[in-house]
Amino acid sequence: MTDEEKLIITDLIIHALAEDLGDGDHTSIATIPAQAKGKVELIAKDEGIIAGVEVASMVFNQLDNDLIIDVLIEDGTPIKPGDKVMIIEGSSRSLLSAERTALNFIQRMSGIATFTNMVCNQIADLNTKLLDTRKTTPCNRVVEKLAVRLGGGTNHRFGLFDMIMIKDNHVDFAGGISNAINSTQNYLKEKDKKLKIEIEVRDFDELNEVIENGGVDRIMLDNFSPDDLRKAIEIIDQRYETETSGGITINNIRNYAETGVDFISVGALTHQIKSLDLSLKTIIN
Repeated sequence: MTDEEKLIITDLIIHALAEDLGDGDHTSIATIPAQAKGKVELIAKDEGIIAGVEVASMVFNQLDNDLIIDVLIEDGTPIKPGDKVMIIEGSSRSLLSAERTALNFIQRMSGIATFTNMVCNQIADLNTKLLDTRKTTPCNRVVEKLAVRLGGGTNHRFGLFDMIMIKDNHVDFAGGISNAINSTQNYLKEKDKKLKIEIEVRDFDELNEVIENGGVDRIMLDNFSPDDLRKAIEIIDQRYETETSGGITINNIRNYAETGVDFISVGALTHQIKSLDLSLKTIIN
């Protein structure tokens, strides 16, 4: 986790706790004495890749900085049912008040990391890199993209601001590929911005137009079959980075990677995820 990510996630945690707590955890306040102390352990109930241990720790300490956290299994590590991931000790009220928010983060992040790792394993011996997309939960992008990295994947652009991505609708509205690329080049020069330019093509005619025009860093070959993708990569002949997306699943990704494409982006890494089952249990002395 970078320092910038930590700042964003801290702010996210503050809002998440406020959403859950409102004007107080009245159940815990009503049933548990203020001075009561306790200890809980986070236990895995599924097999997968754990992700979000650091984020969960931040949740507990954001609510109560006096809580003592013992991390037993680090982020990015394979886990199996019964594994103890972390132990948290301190105010019983604090443990219960932070429980659900911490679990919501770590369960979803672990689900993303686990699926990402499964997909990565299909192409681990090849040079193709697996990318995520912007298909993320609003305001949770930073934690979901962190989970992708912990699962072995690579982050694509974070948002609309850190890379130029000329998609089919941009091309159509701009009046064609050459117009879109040339306008982008002029814009970047005028604004003195240094952003990579990627352009999406839908067929070989558009591909040839991009190559003829030039002025891009990466070509996205959208919804190409593996056979057509292989032909397109031969045409590009390493003059540009290559990426493909569309219709790619864990079952067919190897067919696409074997074409020699540089990157494969898969939206399902973050938007079709089953959270990993983890449970916070009280340790009774």
